[in-house]
Amino acid sequence: MIRRSLTALVLSMSAGLCAAQAWEPSQPVELVVPAGTGGGADQMARLVAELIAKHQLMKQPVQVVNKAGNSGAEGLLDMKASRGNPHKLVITLSNLFTTPLATGTDFRWTELTPVRMLALDQFLLWVRADSPARTPAELMTQMRQAPRGSVRFGGTGSKQEDQIVSVLLETAAAARVSYVPLKGGGDVARALAAGEVDVTVNNPIEAEKLWREGKLRPLCVFDSRPLEYREKVTTTAAWADLPTCMSFGIPVQYLMLRGIFTTPGATPAQVAYYSELLEKVRALPEWRRFMAQGAFKDESLAGPAFTAWLERAESFHRVLMREARLLASQQAQQAAAPAKP
Repeated sequence: MIRRSLTALVLSMSAGLCAAQAWEPSQPVELVVPAGTGGGADQMARLVAELIAKHQLMKQPVQVVNKAGNSGAEGLLDMKASRGNPHKLVITLSNLFTTPLATGTDFRWTELTPVRMLALDQFLLWVRADSPARTPAELMTQMRQAPRGSVRFGGTGSKQEDQIVSVLLETAAAARVSYVPLKGGGDVARALAAGEVDVTVNNPIEAEKLWREGKLRPLCVFDSRPLEYREKVTTTAAWADLPTCMSFGIPVQYLMLRGIFTTPGATPAQVAYYSELLEKVRALPEWRRFMAQGAFKDESLAGPAFTAWLERAESFHRVLMREARLLASQQAQQAAAPAKP
């Protein structure tokens, strides 16, 4: 009797384990982009959805939805409020950290469920193709010599990664620029090409087309080493030809997360399903071409390693934003301070 009971218990546990491992979406999956259309996160999200459908990697479709309000807080809070809904994902960028730190929004990345890092996105210093600045050093000199606030620096949103880098550049150049917040990376690139702003720090994928068309020109990459991609983007230049900004005395290094999270309360089986799905996407030749086109740092993490990376990244952004005086507490102190006579 005892042996039969134990056998039945083992079979029951095995059946339950198999059922958990066999989880898959039973309805369309919504992929939230907490940013505007045309930017790096939006482009990557739409490619993921397209490749899943093209290669029939999942029975259900992926529907990309942009929720960019309040510097991306709209999308992040929507995910937080969707506890227990396994049919929602979010593609994250640095506003995962910067938005709550800058606005005091009741959100922290730990309230979502990490699935997988897809890649790290570079930042480049961009000017128009007809800009007299041919090197980062020349641009820094122009910024120093220009009337205070006359250089217009275009970036995605307010108090996010673009503005953080703009403040760091101000410090490096001993200058002061006028920061112009725009909806997304696509808008930033178009504003630079149209002459509405003078300089940006867009991701490669956001301005690659305009560089190829001869409308924009990258000056350097905010990383410790040059980019690896040697295929020509224009007739004369490749991503690998760009120097590092650090080699011109600009002490700024910044990489941005491109990762996928799901809602609070997701089960291990649900996380495992999406993580495996994303690895299938990353193995496709179309994904490899996209990585080269956008000069991404092709890194992928999941599980405890991804969580540890996120903890370090949050601490790093807190330091950056404190130095840039963009923390919500600092902004409140400045607003409460009496006006100087």
